[in-house]
Amino acid sequence: MATFRTGQKTHQAVLPQRPALESAPADTPRIRDETGRGHHTTDVVPGAEHVRGETGTASPGGSGVTPEPCGAGEKGREAHTRESDPCVFVLDKRGAPLQPCHPARARKLLAKGRAVVHRHTPFVIRLKDRTIEGSEVDGVELGIDPGSRHTGIAVFTHRGGERRGRYAIQLDHRGAAIRKKLAQRSGYRRRRRTSNLRYRPPRFGNRARPRGWLPPSLQHRVDTPVSWVDRLTGWAPVGAVHVERVAFDTHALSVDGPLEGVGYQQGTLHGYEVREYLLAKFGRACAYCGATNAPLNGRTKWNRTRNRLPKSHTLDALCVGKAEEVAQTVSTVLVAGCSGRGTYARTRPDKYGFPRLRLPRTKRFFGFATGDLVRAVVPKGKKAGIHTGRVAVRASGSFNITTAHGTVQGINRRHLRLLQRADGYAYTIREEKGVSRP
Repeated sequence: MATFRTGQKTHQAVLPQRPALESAPADTPRIRDETGRGHHTTDVVPGAEHVRGETGTASPGGSGVTPEPCGAGEKGREAHTRESDPCVFVLDKRGAPLQPCHPARARKLLAKGRAVVHRHTPFVIRLKDRTIEGSEVDGVELGIDPGSRHTGIAVFTHRGGERRGRYAIQLDHRGAAIRKKLAQRSGYRRRRRTSNLRYRPPRFGNRARPRGWLPPSLQHRVDTPVSWVDRLTGWAPVGAVHVERVAFDTHALSVDGPLEGVGYQQGTLHGYEVREYLLAKFGRACAYCGATNAPLNGRTKWNRTRNRLPKSHTLDALCVGKAEEVAQTVSTVLVAGCSGRGTYARTRPDKYGFPRLRLPRTKRFFGFATGDLVRAVVPKGKKAGIHTGRVAVRASGSFNITTAHGTVQGINRRHLRLLQRADGYAYTIREEKGVSRP
């Protein structure tokens, strides 16, 4: 007959019940790695089953058998994926790219005076006592995941089928802004032609375009990744470039006339779920001839899901091509937003297209230009602190700085220090998806 303590509180509708039993240690707790500890009984988790890996903080450590932590499974593997800080690009004393190094090693080289800062963002150092002939360079590879709004670029090393991420960049395109500006310009011209203005003949409509011409918004999406590949080739010893081939049925827009009916509603990705099902059913081989190793345009997603990585543009770039295992990812991503290098217009129009103000004829004031990367140290006042970001200049000397947390207005130019000249991009840092910082 079971006996219960009289002071034990239970619900009135059920009989009194003991909590879930917890196994007691059979050995005497003397050594640190033994299963029985003095604090073991205080960390009892009711209902926990040791064989299923549900033991709490009282699990044995060291040489003892430690079950899987809470959240074991796919989420647990994602949380324990090896992450590392972005590497630092290294140049020799003549400007030739060497093997990228860890940030800690770069700090030591700078502290000893063996290296100088070559570029701030992305961070590049130049050695003063080393040449590429006397260095061992293993080389790196690039992975590109193109997109209409964002393009992911990953710098990684690939040895023996194992990839290790070294640097990650996300390009934010301005194709939508270019299209908006072109439509706005067309509206201004159309208004001038239809406002009963004299000496404004209609524009010739049958204008010839050169071979290979693309709209400016699409040409921008092509030129930007190419220019970044050229940049990275000058900072790192790039040996190969892997690009994900994106399918887009452009000939359907012009060959057979405009799309109508079902062809207009169902694009090239219609039924993609059925396609993946059939690939898995037939072992990624042809159901008729049995051909294998054919380009199926799904390798990137398959590599990413097989390595249990979350969806992001930079991780897709890391998984482009033949990647058996992704052993290491980068903890932070450099986001490069295409901001442009300014405008040729010397006026600002109103909503009707008439100029409402005039812009200054000079671009640089007090040694700064809009788009420069600066660091401001404000000693006192409402805006006291350190602000690092993109600057917007004024002729009065009161500048605005756009940081990762917002725009700080009205900072005097005396508090500013130039970090890097404007290169057409606005840089910010964000954490990679699936990476949690303490």
